This record gives sequence, structure tokens and C-alpha cells, in this order.
Amino acid sequence: MAKPASNSHKELISRLWYLVFALIIYRIGVHIPVPGVDHEKVRQLFDSGDGSIFQLFNMFSGGALSNASLLALGVAPYISASIVLQLFTHMYPPLKELRQQGSSGQKKISQYTRYLALVFALVQGFAISRMVMAQGLTLFSGQAFLITGTICLATGALFMMWLGEQITERGIGNGVSMLIFAGIAVHIPAGIANLVSQTKDGNISFLGFFLMLFIIVALFGLIVFVERAQRQIAIHYAKRQGMGMQTMGQRSHLPLKINMAGVIPAIFASAIITLLVSLFALLGNISGAVGRYFADLAHGFSQGNWLYIATFSLLIILFSFFYTAMMFENRELADNLKKSNAFIQGFRPGRQTAEYLDMVQERLTLVGAIYVAFVCIMPTLMNLGSASGQALFLFGGTSLLIAVVVAMDFVSQVQSHIMSKQYESLMKKANLSGLGGQSLR
Repeated sequence: MAKPASNSHKELISRLWYLVFALIIYRIGVHIPVPGVDHEKVRQLFDSGDGSIFQLFNMFSGGALSNASLLALGVAPYISASIVLQLFTHMYPPLKELRQQGSSGQKKISQYTRYLALVFALVQGFAISRMVMAQGLTLFSGQAFLITGTICLATGALFMMWLGEQITERGIGNGVSMLIFAGIAVHIPAGIANLVSQTKDGNISFLGFFLMLFIIVALFGLIVFVERAQRQIAIHYAKRQGMGMQTMGQRSHLPLKINMAGVIPAIFASAIITLLVSLFALLGNISGAVGRYFADLAHGFSQGNWLYIATFSLLIILFSFFYTAMMFENRELADNLKKSNAFIQGFRPGRQTAEYLDMVQERLTLVGAIYVAFVCIMPTLMNLGSASGQALFLFGGTSLLIAVVVAMDFVSQVQSHIMSKQYESLMKKANLSGLGGQSLR
């Protein structure tokens, strides 16, 4: 009896090993430097705190930015390209037709996404190379470094895109999310050791230490509770009877999550802010009042400044509504319910049902957007000092939200895979027993 069970889990084990192997490759790539960059100066910049505006981006890349690595751009260009293409598939008629063509159309859209990711990677690679060269962090300057740095960073971004797609196809979970999760998780051991060391040295009081632990545990519980919470809408199925009369038949529920957009708004808002800061820092090198204005504007997006808090919160709320409205089309859902002879009690099938679903979705999205914004800016709002603030930046806020949501999705996918294999095994046994019974007859 153990042999069929082991065979049923063989594919799951191979997928898990592929995921581990891909993440090892990713971690090796983080330590491959871009030629011509003075890595000691870059590391000193991040250690001194002057690179705090890029701390979140550096965390998502698993430390690749502070290492001046080929993979410094991470998956940010691919994420930006995916969001832009998803927007245009709902607004641009030719792409909208492709989206409605099923798997063949989706392959075309994926191909366009890769092309757009290449464009974004070249633009961001050029901006970062120019900014690094302007700050004197390179061993040589001029057009040679601009070309070398842009090509290397763009190549690393394309490799990350390819690796994420391979994990999605051959591993477990969403590849891009798993790469971001790995970039966050790799900092946790060093963060714990630094937190204990700061407490022993007296830089963090014991009261602050336990208060920080309480905040982290409370945020963890809040994230798990909200991510599992659902609003269930009762769906009734009409039961046909004679003489054209219909009565109430079966009843089911339509589950709607409070946070339908997941971690996408937080990731995209972080990518947008990082892109803005890179642009402002690049323009800050212009001489005169214009350069000083953009330099001050770039400094305004540092952790803890009101401009960063307001912009980050606003972007999260806007992208929550945008992504939810883009991914969940209630009119199609209402039409499908109508075709299935199903309805929501108190609302006519079709337009009224769609309007009711829109109202419920908007209210849930507002609550979910406020929740995501609150969790993401919590470390900045607490402001428990430099040492504890850095620990909260690692263990709370955006990093904790992404880590918990990706981990929950990973566990659910593993469980689904196990259940599907068990179901297939049961169906095979049922078919074999049926054939055996027929042969006895």
C-alpha cells in the first residue's frame, strides 16, 4: 500500500526539488557583481543608511542591490510590464480580443509582456548606471560603463523573469512571488542576530524588545485573519417544475475575499516609488536650482518622511481598486449566474446582480486597501528608533505581508496537489474495481 502513495507524491517531490534548485541558482546570482562598480563604496553607502530610500527595493532583490549584482533590478521590470499589459488588455481592443481567445491569446500576451519587460529593464538599468556613475561609485566612467552597466542589469532582469516563469511551470507556487519571498527570507537570520545583539548592547531596551515582538506577532495574526476572511454571498438555484413554475432549489455561496488584490498593490507601489526615487536622484545631479529641487524631492521619499508615507499609502489604495476592478468582472459573473439558472435573493438576474456585486466588491476593496496600507506603513508609523525601526522594517510591514501571503499560498498549493493526486488514485482504483466486477459477470 505504501508504493502507490510514494508514486503519487513523486511529482510533488520533484517540483519541490526544482524550486529549491532554482532558488539556489538565484542566491548564487545575487553575488555576481556588475563589472566596473566599486562594491566597497556601494556597501558603505547602504551600511551608513544613506541608501535607505532603496532599502525596500534591496530587500525584494535579496540584497542584490547592495551587492551591486547583475540581479539588482530583480523582478521589478517584469512586474511593471505585467501590470501595464493587464491594463491594456482591458482597454485596448486588439489586446482585449487576444485575452478572449483563451490559451493561444494568453501566449501572445505573455510574449508582449516579455518584450515590454525588456524595455523597462533597459530604461531602469540605464537610470541606475547613470546614477551610480554620478555618485562616484564606479571604477571607470563614461559611455563604456553606461553601456556595460545597462546591458548587465537588463540581462539580469531577463534572467529573473525566465527563472520566475520556470518556477511557476515546473516548481510549486508563483515563481515571481517565490523569488521575492526568498529575497525577504534570506535576511531573517541576520536580522534576528542583529536584534539580539542590539538588545544585549543596550541599544534596544528590554521593554522595546518585547513591545516589538508583540507588534510583529499582532501583525502576523492580523494578516492571517484578514487573508482567510471571506464575505459569502448566498446563491440560489431555481428548481424547475411543471406548468412553467419555478421554486427555490439548491443553495450555495459565492466567497469574496476582503483583500482580493493580495500583495500586488504593495509590490507595485514599491516598484513605482523606487522608479520615482531613481529618476529624482538622477535629475538631482543637474546643476542649479532645478537639481537641488529634485534632490530634495528624492530625499522626501526616505523612510519616515511624510511624503513617502502619503504617496505609498495612496498608491496602495489606488492599485487595490484598480487591480480588483481589472481582474474581477462582475458583469460576466452575473451573466454566468443567469445562464446557470442561479440568482441572488432580492436582486434580478443580470444587471441588478452585477450592480449588487459591484457594491459589495467596492466596500470589501476599501477595507482591504486600508488594511494593506496600514500593515505596510506600520514600521514607519511606530518609529521606535533607528535600531528597532530597522528590525520592524524587516519583520513587519510590507516584508511580513508578502512573506505570510506567499507562504499561505504555497501551503495551499501543496495541499491542492496532494489532494488532486489522491483523487486521481481513488478514481483509478474505482475504475479498476468496476472493470473487475464486470469481468466476473
